[in-house]
Amino acid sequence: MTNLEDALVAVEAGADAVGFVFYEKSPRNVSVEAVREIVAKLPESVEKVGVFVNENEGTIGSVIDGTGISAVQMHGDNEDPRVADLVVRSRPHVKVLAAISMHHPNPQGQAMVWHLDVVRAFLVDSGSAAKPGGTGETFDWDAAAPVVAEIKRIGRVVAAGGLSAENVAEAIAILKPWGVDVVSGVEARPGKKDPGKVRAFVRAVREIDRKVS
Repeated sequence: MTNLEDALVAVEAGADAVGFVFYEKSPRNVSVEAVREIVAKLPESVEKVGVFVNENEGTIGSVIDGTGISAVQMHGDNEDPRVADLVVRSRPHVKVLAAISMHHPNPQGQAMVWHLDVVRAFLVDSGSAAKPGGTGETFDWDAAAPVVAEIKRIGRVVAAGGLSAENVAEAIAILKPWGVDVVSGVEARPGKKDPGKVRAFVRAVREIDRKVS
């Protein structure tokens, strides 16, 4: 999210969480001041997630304190799990999501280096070192399913990478994740959401929820 209008559309549609990217190279990068204003106008029940790439604990902590975000997504290719430990130790209310690239030669090994009492969930994505996320590309769900199943044995899994209202049901059926994450699949352009796509995506996910519950 880069603006209040988009965040409120997502909340109204029924999203459980909204995210804010704190990564200068991203077209979705947003300032601490802008996020603070948005977060102040969102319901307490909605998770507010800050996305970081290879940042240190000091920087992440400063953003948490300056914005009021309630969760941190660590999305770099060279993340240090000790940073997550420090963040949670100093701010126990903050949840941590660790991104795992499914293009990594050993995704399950990548997941194992995190302390499982610190990580709320693993976000399995199609990112790479060159572009950590927001690629708009899917990974091979069928081929990845056994690896994702291994990661699910140690923690919750959130599926990401090229999801849209049209394909999210298939992704859920194959990967059976705890949650799903969408960025480019609901955008009009990078950094600006398409309200119709946002509503269609949440509706598609809720429809799957109803079928399996």
